[in-house]
Amino acid sequence: MSDATALFQNRVKEFREKRGWSQQDLSERTGLSRAGISAIEIGKLVPSTVAALTLSRVFGCTVEELFQLGKMEVRWAWPPPRTPWRYWHVVVAGRYILIPVEPSQLGMVPHDGICQDDRLVDNPSSDPFRTLLVASCDPAIGLLAAEYARITPFRMLVLSRSSRHSLRLLKEGVVHAAGLHLADSKVPEGNATVVQEIFKEPSRLMRIANWQTGVALTPGLKLDTIAGVLKSGVRWVGREPGSGARQVLDEVLQGAASPTLTAKDHRGVADAVRSGWAEAGISLQLVSEEAGLDFISVREEAYDLCIPQAYADDPRVKALIEVVQSKSFRHMLNELPGYDGEVAGDLTSVFSAAANERGRTN
Repeated sequence: MSDATALFQNRVKEFREKRGWSQQDLSERTGLSRAGISAIEIGKLVPSTVAALTLSRVFGCTVEELFQLGKMEVRWAWPPPRTPWRYWHVVVAGRYILIPVEPSQLGMVPHDGICQDDRLVDNPSSDPFRTLLVASCDPAIGLLAAEYARITPFRMLVLSRSSRHSLRLLKEGVVHAAGLHLADSKVPEGNATVVQEIFKEPSRLMRIANWQTGVALTPGLKLDTIAGVLKSGVRWVGREPGSGARQVLDEVLQGAASPTLTAKDHRGVADAVRSGWAEAGISLQLVSEEAGLDFISVREEAYDLCIPQAYADDPRVKALIEVVQSKSFRHMLNELPGYDGEVAGDLTSVFSAAANERGRTN
């Protein structure tokens, strides 16, 4: 059962039976399908605003008399930096989560409300049940968010986080899905191993793409091999521990000390190199080409979204899987430098380490 249906209670069946109407009778009076009315009555479907207003009009009652929200835990994902502060809101695993607005890879995303002096004021048009929240470092995540908004009745919000940080947010119940790229595409099981280590719950990994990760370089250095880069003494920009890029950087530097200058994401690395703060850093081919930098590929990585098995029936999650598996999305990915979208939508089940141990002993 989805978050919305678990918290959304209705008296449609009670009102219908008091009038002696069948579901077909109500269907003819409202213009809603009989199957839709049945799904609403048994709690498998949350009606749209139009459907709720139509039902209340036919029954001659208020929407509030027909539909009520059950009790719901409300909490901040983390405290807002100051007051007043704008927030986004979303329902995850039966909890009403408030996210302080932050810079987004999707640009200026409309906020859902504002917090001032411990008072929350929601925008009337916002709907936390129709928001999917993803933590990801994918610089092309905007393409997925745009397709998600175009094809589905939901919206996607994205928190820019490294792979391990994303998984920790998933474990804390803040997001619906976490992006990670901590494995070579030839050995993609590495992503599953990290999921078992951090998230520890049954889940599915959905492949978004295989992408090229490597060294972004200041143009004109005439370096075309990793060995040549290491011998040249270039100034590096690093990435924070827990990120996929940091993992690659540690492999490339072969035990040398990590750079003191660090960037928060792939585009931050490219900006540092382009601005002259550094001459080399680990980033994606896509980002390097966007910034006009030279690029030496180190490896092709498997980029996955981790989705808890507990969210499998959530319509927002089902819609996400359908979009990723669509031909239109795969086509767009294949047109990006360094992205292989043919694998988009491939699903792999990941069980907890404890479940795997039980399986080995049985």
